[in-house]
Amino acid sequence: MGSQSIKEIRGRIRSIDSTRQITRAMELVASSKLKKAQAQIEASRPYFRIIYGMLQDILSKNSDRSLPYLAPVHADAPQAYIVIAGDRGLAGGYNSNILKSAAKLLASGNAKLLPIGKRAHEFFLNRGAEILSDSYAEAEKVSVGDCFTAAKTLCELFREGKISGVSLMYTEFVSVLSQQPRSMPLLPLARDERTLPGRDILYEPSPEEAFAAMIPEYLGGVLYGALCESRASEQAARRSAMDTATQNADEMIDTLSLKYNQARQAAITQEITEIVAGSFV
Repeated sequence: MGSQSIKEIRGRIRSIDSTRQITRAMELVASSKLKKAQAQIEASRPYFRIIYGMLQDILSKNSDRSLPYLAPVHADAPQAYIVIAGDRGLAGGYNSNILKSAAKLLASGNAKLLPIGKRAHEFFLNRGAEILSDSYAEAEKVSVGDCFTAAKTLCELFREGKISGVSLMYTEFVSVLSQQPRSMPLLPLARDERTLPGRDILYEPSPEEAFAAMIPEYLGGVLYGALCESRASEQAARRSAMDTATQNADEMIDTLSLKYNQARQAAITQEITEIVAGSFV
């Protein structure tokens, strides 16, 4: 009975050690990808700040309410939501947190979804949601060009009155240890009240055409920035999850090693006792 127990414990130790090697490797891979994702965030933020400031400057200096994208064509049209999640699991609460927030959108029954990432795509597909496109089912393969293409498509739907607005749901990268789900309205465009109003500006050929060219670029930049934030958040969450899993494996191996040594010592003691007892027979 003792040798069988020792054999079982030794097998469990080997099994957990194999799992530990996998989680450790995944932690290292996530750390490497996180550095790349953080660099993409730093590179994308200046573009967003510049184009956002330029748009708000134009809005503050122009009182023309006929400018496009300031109000929906049909207020009762469905709202479009861009939801960014990951392609794989083993990332702590990264996917579940953003999808839990996005699940509330289905209750309204008047929403169109543009999922980015396998988890988001499968989530809404399994729930019968109206999906605008399947082209972005793999977040890892979505490029900056894809973001601008998606933005142009959404702008066209908005101007045609097929959607009443666009909102973005993603995970903001706060730090390596903190990632927060965020919801950001994109359309209709709102004036920033903190921007001081100025004189009206004369646009050529027209304000409508200027905005028609600028807003898709703005949305594409915001979408790409959110994608970079989400990618960094996913890798940070996966790194933390795999680090925790590795530490748990270490603790389990230490506990099992102690039990193994105790069982081995008990088996040796029993054998010595049997030998000594047999010598007196």
